[in-house]
Amino acid sequence: MTDRQATGWAAAAGVVAVGTGLALGELAAGLLSPSLSPVTAVGGAVIDVVPPGVKDWAISLFGTADKAALLVGMGLLIAALAALSGIVELRRRFAGVAVIAVFGAAGLAAVLGRSELTGGAIPAPLLAAAVGMILLRWLIGKLGEWQTDAGPDAGPEAGPEAGLGTGLDAGPDAGREAGLGAGPPRGGPGPTAPPPSRRRFLQALGGTAAVAAAAAVLAATFRGAAAVVNEVRSKLALPVPVSPAPPIPAGAEVRLDGVGPLVTPNKDFYRIDTALRVPVVDPGQWTLKVTGLVEREISLDFATLLAKPLVERHVTIACVSNVVGGDLIGNARWLGWPVRDLLALAGPKDGADMVLSRSADGWTAGTPLEVLTDNRDALLAVGMNGEPLPLEHGFPARLIVPGLYGYVSATKWVTELKVTRFADDVGYWTPRGWSERGPIKTSSRIDVPRDGRPVNAGTVAFGGVAWAQHIGIGRVELRVNRGAWQEAELAPGISRDTWYQWKLELPLTPGQYEVQVRATDLNGAAQVEERAPVVPNGATGFHTVRVDVKS
Repeated sequence: MTDRQATGWAAAAGVVAVGTGLALGELAAGLLSPSLSPVTAVGGAVIDVVPPGVKDWAISLFGTADKAALLVGMGLLIAALAALSGIVELRRRFAGVAVIAVFGAAGLAAVLGRSELTGGAIPAPLLAAAVGMILLRWLIGKLGEWQTDAGPDAGPEAGPEAGLGTGLDAGPDAGREAGLGAGPPRGGPGPTAPPPSRRRFLQALGGTAAVAAAAAVLAATFRGAAAVVNEVRSKLALPVPVSPAPPIPAGAEVRLDGVGPLVTPNKDFYRIDTALRVPVVDPGQWTLKVTGLVEREISLDFATLLAKPLVERHVTIACVSNVVGGDLIGNARWLGWPVRDLLALAGPKDGADMVLSRSADGWTAGTPLEVLTDNRDALLAVGMNGEPLPLEHGFPARLIVPGLYGYVSATKWVTELKVTRFADDVGYWTPRGWSERGPIKTSSRIDVPRDGRPVNAGTVAFGGVAWAQHIGIGRVELRVNRGAWQEAELAPGISRDTWYQWKLELPLTPGQYEVQVRATDLNGAAQVEERAPVVPNGATGFHTVRVDVKS
């Protein structure tokens, strides 16, 4: 066996050993800690420590597939380090084991640092590391036996292609066993049979890989609590609201190819959060607590919540990471209990000015108390577009607050509302460079024609959306090549808490054009023209498209 061959097999042994340990660790987590595993803990820790600029880059590059991209990246990095552990273990005893020990320590630290930590989560990273170390020593030991039996001068007959040699002593059947038909000519050198140690190593490697695969399948099965909860969700009948959503005004939806629906379907609604794996919350076990600076602490279960006088409203929500012209925004019909009614039962004390909401996965948002107690339709939502909240959008309950970016309001899988002060508490994103309060900025977007898409000369139809949540849109205008602004046809909005659609037909001759859009709210304030990034409190600037008009 050559050094190169030995290195390759050692790398494979490292990948199989670490992979088996990781699969068994995930299996243990599925049995003992369904809400937290080594992989989700490490992934969550990565999300927590990356700078906001990296987060925004990931969202701009991968969109809502950023979590999948992170998991793939983690898998590739783990595989590379696992292969390295096998290689260094072959060259220096216990060096690879030390690499896996570092893996285990990092996994344990990540698990211990998560807010959803339970006692059952601690054994999983320890088991994963211990299994990986034991298997690596065992597999590298088997590989060492093969190396010893093959010897440095054994040649290719001792390697993976062994058994293809020729020779008199093997007899005529040797050739047939090697797939060569008749035996070799008499008088040649005898074939060298594969050493038994080679077979033992390959059997050990293959058997361990099979165990890893089986453990991974079982882990996925045991961690399939999401499927169970989703089944409960699918059978849940939402109560009839005491205050249904007002009807959508006639003409509110622009009929123009390329402009999306006025109400965003659940399957198309954007998802941005820090949860590497969607939290699975059993509605039968869910409770919401109102704590902090209140006269009376409140504990609310799901059945009690459903029995409250629920209201239904269309509300558009947006992510603060939405760039100018971006699609991290959506409009839905939400069903829920007004948060002001819940807080009124608790009785906030004088001096309180913030509510710190907490998710089942530990994420927090700091929301101004005043916007949760005024007349806006801030909801403890249980329904979305006529059905229970999808798991990825916060089932069984979440917050919806008109007028604020999601990072300070839209807590999914919500489990606690702590009435407090901005001086005493901060939400998840504030220490990471984002502003303390996040009112949504007036903005607009051109959906058609798409930037850079060629169109035919003549009358070109432009269309899109504009929003100024909790204020409303009063006017939308377009300008071509920095010329005079031309007012678009503005469709009636559902309410001041939703976006509005618009359209404008322009006669364009062949050539290239720059087209910009701006919105003005119902108070007469135009959106900001100056370009600004999403950090620290949302992007500004006119959405601009370049249109190539063909003859």
